[in-house]
Parts: sequence; structure tokens; C-alpha cells
Amino acid sequence: MLVQEIENEGLESLMGKKVTLFCANYFYTGILIGVNETCVKLEKPEIIYETGSFSDSKYKDAQSLCVDFFYVQKSFIESFGVLK
Repeated sequence: MLVQEIENEGLESLMGKKVTLFCANYFYTGILIGVNETCVKLEKPEIIYETGSFSDSKYKDAQSLCVDFFYVQKSFIESFGVLK
């Protein structure tokens, strides 16, 4: 099977969008504004303590980290995407 790397796919394809990161210990959400070899940068970051139903328009308990930007280590991201 041939593996083909596609430019601007994965995290890079979500730049400028509000993403949710499912990480080893916590879930985070915010606007993805940066991606490099080791981390991602979120604008208006929130930590998600309780998701509630994924069909709801908002998370049940997502709290602002009260900073403009926050970095998350890529090595701890298990999955990611645009959910809410």
C-alpha cells in the first residue's frame, strides 16, 4: 500500500476554525491559529470538563482559560475536528 502525504490536510486544514481537541487527559476547544512540529495554538481557548450530548449546540461545561492564546502538545492529541 502506497502512503501519500497530502499538503494542508489534518490539523492544517482546520486553521481559522473552532476546533475540539480530544487529548490524553482533557478536551480543549478554541480557534486553531497555529500548528508546528510539537504543538498547536488555540485562540479564545476553553477546557471542556463535560461534553454533554454531542447533538447539543454547546458543551455542557466548557470554561474559558482566561487567556488570549493557549498551546497544546500535539503528542497528547488523540483526535480532533470541528464539532460545535
